[in-house]
Amino acid sequence: MGYRCYDSLVLVCLIQDRASKMWGVMRHKTIRPAISSLRHFSSAAKEITVREALNTALDEEMSADPKVFLMGEEVGEYQGAYKISKGLLEKYGPDRVLDTPITEAGFAGIGVGAAYYGLRPVVEFMTFNFSMQKKMVKLKLEGEAEARQISQHKSGGTRGNHQYWSGHDFTQFGLMMAAPSKPKVMFCALQGWKKRQRCEILIDDPVKDMELRICGWGQAVDLYIGRRDSAIDHIINSAAKSNYMSAGQISVPIVFRGPNGAAAGVGAQHSQCYAAWYGAVPGLKVLTPYSSEDARGLLKAAIRDPDPVVFLENELLYGESFPVSAEALDSSFCLPIGKAKIEREGKDVTITAYSKMVGYALQAAETLAKEGISAEVINLRSIRPLDRSTINTSVRKTNRLVTVEEGFPQHGVGAEICTSVIEESFGYLDAPVERIAGADVPMPYAANLERMAVPQVEDIVRAAKRACYRSVPLAAAA
Repeated sequence: MGYRCYDSLVLVCLIQDRASKMWGVMRHKTIRPAISSLRHFSSAAKEITVREALNTALDEEMSADPKVFLMGEEVGEYQGAYKISKGLLEKYGPDRVLDTPITEAGFAGIGVGAAYYGLRPVVEFMTFNFSMQKKMVKLKLEGEAEARQISQHKSGGTRGNHQYWSGHDFTQFGLMMAAPSKPKVMFCALQGWKKRQRCEILIDDPVKDMELRICGWGQAVDLYIGRRDSAIDHIINSAAKSNYMSAGQISVPIVFRGPNGAAAGVGAQHSQCYAAWYGAVPGLKVLTPYSSEDARGLLKAAIRDPDPVVFLENELLYGESFPVSAEALDSSFCLPIGKAKIEREGKDVTITAYSKMVGYALQAAETLAKEGISAEVINLRSIRPLDRSTINTSVRKTNRLVTVEEGFPQHGVGAEICTSVIEESFGYLDAPVERIAGADVPMPYAANLERMAVPQVEDIVRAAKRACYRSVPLAAAA
């Protein structure tokens, strides 16, 4: 596994040091256009995997701009949990490919700070489910374990930036730390007790009025104090809002990227789709690539963009290969943010989808074509901003709409699309809109139940048939 030897303070110092070095180089760099200029390329296409597309996009952007750097868990020595960063540490060194501690809240905040400074961080989450992770401050405790109750101990003093409390009686059943001036400090989990040792607690954020209350039976411990600040707090409250709150004086050119949504057999806490979560936040741009061309063009656009971008990949797509044109392989290639792609043209029903669901929608369109239904498939690519124009233009042609997504149905991306169509193209609809989404339950662990919780090709086919009033055989209808 990759090295996790830095603590947050050392990591901040490293960022500041390399920021100064990068500024000296970047003053002489020319500004590249956000979108590649028109060129003439061969129409011949080769196939590459989504993993290769992401890797080459990162490589080319890091080569073109010394301000770009990558940070995250195992992105360096281990070359990424999914090998997206393969070869980058060897090529660019530890100054620009940083292995971080297992603290998403910590390195997400450091990344935002680096973006304030003028750098262009690419922050990798091993999964976007970990963007919910809370910051944990480790507290060391050594003490005498007596089987009796205590209230509080505040002897000792300060040590550097630390304040510590000394006492004697600690127990395994529970420890509550509460301070009127710091209500965020709530709970400590206890592990690894040893008897008859002196106790000491260190905390990086000293609070004078903190009380230490312990009750029950137990022994001395190493313990961790839970804090409410999390990675998503840095993304929403720092990255997304800083430009607005500074009246445009602060730009935050940062990319948060990693796998999103359901994978296979990883349970309820590692299978959530965050497209609707982040798509609801002003100040963020949210991208959802499907193909290798999407991955290359959108990641390049995200890195070059002056605003924070949430880049939602799909673990199950990393190994899939897609044809890529010579134009898409050019180092200047870049896709526009906020523009959807019509993957397949049709005239009877519009199907919108993003990420892995685009592939399912295309399979459904093939099945529908055999039954005489011509489906137009739209790859959204961008959740925020949403390409409402392309969607409404298609619906005004087909007069029917089916939305497809992995996420939960309530307040989802599909719900927003349906609302947009009703507001702008209601008079063109010949049938009620249809929404296909994940089941409204936490993701089951059992494989058979997991399949039932995620949209399948047959679900899309049935919805399209309902929209076209073809849900029963014509003979039976007669």
